[in-house]
Amino acid sequence: MTTAPLGGAPRPARRHPDGPSVLRLGLAALFVLAQAGTPPGFGLSGRGLAVTCLALTVAAATAAVALPSLRGDVPGPALLGVPVRLLLSYASIAAVIALLWMSVSEPAIAALLYLVGTAAVRNPLRHSLPVVGFALVALLLQTTATGRMTRDLSLTLSTCVVYLIGYSVRQRRETRAVAAREEVLAERARIAREIHDILAHSLSAQIVHLEGARLLLRADRAQEALDRVDRARDLAKSGLEEARRAVAALRDDVPPLSEALKALAEEFHAATGQDCAVAVSGTERRLPPETALAVIRTAQEAVTNVRRHAPGAPAAVRLAFDDGGCELEVANPAGTAPGTPGGGYGLVGMRERAELLGGTLEAGPDGRGFRVRLRVPAPA
Repeated sequence: MTTAPLGGAPRPARRHPDGPSVLRLGLAALFVLAQAGTPPGFGLSGRGLAVTCLALTVAAATAAVALPSLRGDVPGPALLGVPVRLLLSYASIAAVIALLWMSVSEPAIAALLYLVGTAAVRNPLRHSLPVVGFALVALLLQTTATGRMTRDLSLTLSTCVVYLIGYSVRQRRETRAVAAREEVLAERARIAREIHDILAHSLSAQIVHLEGARLLLRADRAQEALDRVDRARDLAKSGLEEARRAVAALRDDVPPLSEALKALAEEFHAATGQDCAVAVSGTERRLPPETALAVIRTAQEAVTNVRRHAPGAPAAVRLAFDDGGCELEVANPAGTAPGTPGGGYGLVGMRERAELLGGTLEAGPDGRGFRVRLRVPAPA
C-alpha cells in the first residue's frame, strides 16, 4: 500500500509492528529485567559482566527475529547457506546455556524453553530438530561439568516436552493449510465444471444454428438463414443468462427443477426441431442448492450430448423424487445422422458432480440409444 501527497511521487506507507513482534520485543525486555534481578545480577566486571553480555545477547537475538525480513514461516535470509533466523536461535540457546552454567537462573530456564518451542513452531523439522539437538547436547555437557544431575535432567525432559508441543502446533497449522488449499482446488474444479457445462450447452446450440444458416445461405434461403442467425444470437444471450444463474446458484438461488428442465426442453426443441419430453414423478421438493445445481447441469450436459452425438434424435427427460433422494434420467434413440465425436470431459464432469454429493451416475448404450441416469441423496 502506498500514500502520495498531492503533486508528489508515491511513498511507502508506514509499517506498524504486528502483535507477535510487539510480544517478542516485550519478552526480550522482560527477560533482561528478570535476569538483572537474579543473582549474581549485572555488572561491569567479573561474573556480573559475563551475565550482562550473555543476557543482552539473548535479548538482542530474540528481538531481532521480530524484524520484518525474519518473520513468517519461511527461513528468510541466509548466511553461508544457514538461515539467519536459525543462527539467531543457536546464539540465543548457547547464551542461555552459558547463563545456566554460571548459576541457577529461572529467567534463563524460561528463555530456553521459549526459544526451543518457538523454533519448533516456526521452522520445518529439518531446521528445528538440529536446534533442539544442540540445546540437549549443551545441557548434557553442562550436566557433566556441573554435576547438577537432578535439575538438569528435569530441564532436559521439559525441553523435549516443549519441543514436541511446538512441533504438534506446527503440524496442526500445516494440516489446516493443506485443507484450505484442497478446498481452494475443489472450488476451482467446481468452477471449471460450471464453465464447461455452460459453454458446452450454449455454444454447441449456436454451432447447430450457424451451420444450418450456412447451408441455407448456400441454397439461397436468406430469410430462413436469418432466422437461424437470430436464434444463435438468442442462444448467446441465454448462455450469458445461464452464466449469471450459475453465479446466483452459488448464492443459494436455484430455480425449481421442473421449471429448469422445461426451459431446457423448449430450448432443445427450438434448436433441433425434435421433441424433448419432460416427466416428473413423486412429490417435488426444493433440494439443497448444490444438489439442484448438479441435477440441472447433468440434464443440460446430457441433452447437449444428444444434439452433438445423435443429430435428429428426440430426447426424454424424467425426474423422480422419493424419500431417499432424487433421480434424473435422460434418454434418446440413435440419431439419424453421424454425430460429432466427443472427448468424454462432459461425462467425467457429471460423474464428479455425482460423487461429490454421494450419488451415482450411469451412462451408456441401452439397446435403443443412449441413457444417462443420475441419482443423488436428498432426504425428504
